[in-house]
Amino acid sequence: MLDSKPDMNDGGEQSRLLAVLRSTPGSANGGSIAGRAPSAPVRAASMPYGLAMGVLAAFLVVLSVLGLMFGSVSIPAPTALGILVNWLMGFELVPVTWRDVYETIIIETRVPRVILAGAVGATLAATGMTIQAIVRNPLAGPSILGVSSGAATGAVVVMRWGLMGLGAFTLYISAFAGALVTLIVVFWVARTGGQITPTRLVLAGIAMSAVLSALTSLFVLTSPDPQLASRVLFWTLGGFAAAQWKLLPLPVAALVVGLGIMLVQARRLNLLMAGDESATALGLDVHHFRQRMFVLTAALTGVMVAVSGVIGFVGLIVPHIVRFLVGSDHRRALPAVALVGASFAIAADLVARAVISPLELPVGIITALVGGPFFIWLLRRDAKVREQSA
Repeated sequence: MLDSKPDMNDGGEQSRLLAVLRSTPGSANGGSIAGRAPSAPVRAASMPYGLAMGVLAAFLVVLSVLGLMFGSVSIPAPTALGILVNWLMGFELVPVTWRDVYETIIIETRVPRVILAGAVGATLAATGMTIQAIVRNPLAGPSILGVSSGAATGAVVVMRWGLMGLGAFTLYISAFAGALVTLIVVFWVARTGGQITPTRLVLAGIAMSAVLSALTSLFVLTSPDPQLASRVLFWTLGGFAAAQWKLLPLPVAALVVGLGIMLVQARRLNLLMAGDESATALGLDVHHFRQRMFVLTAALTGVMVAVSGVIGFVGLIVPHIVRFLVGSDHRRALPAVALVGASFAIAADLVARAVISPLELPVGIITALVGGPFFIWLLRRDAKVREQSA
């Protein structure tokens, strides 16, 4: 898993891989494309694609309804759905039998919160899958590579020195700049002999995360503003409690535009998984393509951190789940990873609200408690594979 290339010594396997990469989206082999994690077998979908997408969409709807129901004030499902239907239709399709305060809670607080959680989760998951493809390392992700920490540090710098000249957009710009600079440094450190070594990539990301966390703490401790620490806690642990309607346009637009670009580039992402030499032979300018995708992933991560703080491990966990369900072809996997990422973030937010209700835990704590053991399992699985192949 930590090799710099997948094992492509078998000429028959490489020929079959390149034939699949040239196939059309509707081909029979589309679900089993070998755009895969290093040292993982070529994996086909475990269930029909249409069925998988239907199940994932239904699961997302159920979790969204639960997100409207539960919180410091529990609202029955019929009431929550009735309020939502009347609001969407613009008139009283469902007879009003509930208190006015329930409408305020649902429309002004919980609907924006569910939308924000879904947008952030979907974007981080798709970003994680894209990063894993462009570096060909299944252990990569926005949090593992330090990109999330860089975005948070960029936002904290603006708050620490009061550089809010453009209001909320200043946070977005500074978070993006922090994410991009961090990504550049990590890949500069990981690059050796003209190539990016996956082991060095992960180690560089972990080191950058530690350095940036220390810098953030230093900024807080030396700040004359006694309230800065409580505001920074949001950026370092993440959450959706600050969701408002006016906050939603940017993350939703980032999700739509970012996912659209990734889908357009899905075949090129598949080519990268065949190896740089094979991708170049098939006409892909690997160097410039990676650069463009790095900027895209940094921008998306910066926007999401600016609106929700650091929510780690979403981009690491979800792509692995999706590859098991629908295969490794990015043309199929990217829509699925967006659905699963949205569901995962909404579910984590539900748990964060329920554990110590009526108080809330930061969502980043929940995702870390799930993602940390998952990351350890990936490392152990790699160790077992190496032992068996030795």
